[in-house]
Amino acid sequence: MNRPTDIIRLLLLSLLVGVLSISHGAMADEDPAPADPSLLPVFEQFGGKQGLDELMEVFMIKLVEDSRTIEYFAEADQKHVKAMLSEQFCVILGGPCTYTGKSMREAHEKLTINQATFNALVEALQLAMDERNIPFRAQNKLLAKLAPMHREIVTEP
Repeated sequence: MNRPTDIIRLLLLSLLVGVLSISHGAMADEDPAPADPSLLPVFEQFGGKQGLDELMEVFMIKLVEDSRTIEYFAEADQKHVKAMLSEQFCVILGGPCTYTGKSMREAHEKLTINQATFNALVEALQLAMDERNIPFRAQNKLLAKLAPMHREIVTEP
């Protein structure tokens, strides 16, 4: 990792581990992060809802191909995980979606997620966003919105 925003990206990774581990879509008590109307142009830079869905396809492939994250995703309901991530990102970026998944704390409480696993997930997300040609600034805005969820996702020191 060579970018100064890698810490924020690592925080995003932890968020994704939780969403990706969800095999059943329970309703969350609240949205994953408050939507910010100023992020709507960022939502559009991700390609809207369709772009987020396409990003999740690339992202899931990277997670299943990575020896550090495969155990969390190979047996998961990948279609559901991708749908929940896409919903969650859509809400966070101010898009016209409703997040129907579990809270990050609930989704991760029974998982063994350490900092190394979290870092691997962030790396996979970065690679997926780069592959989808999402502008670096837009990537950083998303990661900044996801970063506060880190403490609810990493379950082991």
